[in-house]
Amino acid sequence: MNKLGWYTLLIAMCGDLLFSLLLSFGYKGYSNLTMSISALGNPNSPVRLTFNIWMVIEGVLFLIAIPFFIKAYQPVSRGLTITTVIFIACFAIGACIFTGFFSVNETKDVVTTASKIHGADSTIGFMLFLFVPLLAGLLCFKDQDKALGVICIICFIISLVFFVLFVMSDKPEFANTVISYEGLWQRLNLLFMYAPLAVIAVKKIISA
Repeated sequence: MNKLGWYTLLIAMCGDLLFSLLLSFGYKGYSNLTMSISALGNPNSPVRLTFNIWMVIEGVLFLIAIPFFIKAYQPVSRGLTITTVIFIACFAIGACIFTGFFSVNETKDVVTTASKIHGADSTIGFMLFLFVPLLAGLLCFKDQDKALGVICIICFIISLVFFVLFVMSDKPEFANTVISYEGLWQRLNLLFMYAPLAVIAVKKIISA
């Protein structure tokens, strides 16, 4: 049982990247380079139901992992730990669970109530989760794990760069340039946001 939360955390993060890649093969015309992950759940997507169900499951998996994170790091720093799990919870609910119920449209030209809710919640969730590697790094330094702390900080910086590129990707002035690769930047952003938590989870599983 001591390993359960860390396994669910790994499944949630790995599944987010791998499951979206697999589903993309069932969506003719979908591009992993230029289209966001959320587009897999748009009303015209043939994989919409599967994707939306997975997003809810992913969010729940993140939430299940939270008590295990608190148990592991609360003795190190209560304030940093609570802040970190709040950010993870906001991401799990806003960018995962709500995504399963409020879909974006195939193109951003079409705006609906659902897409507005999705956009607001997903943006807040992503922006908060962006700082999780930084907070995790500070926790690792306080826990005397300097090597992992450095890895977390480096991942934070790299993920921040990809997040900026992701935000810039849909700007008209960058159309038909490499910066317009929205899907690529989002996936790389997620990869480096997830990496520190993945390393922490593996270490906790091995040591449990």
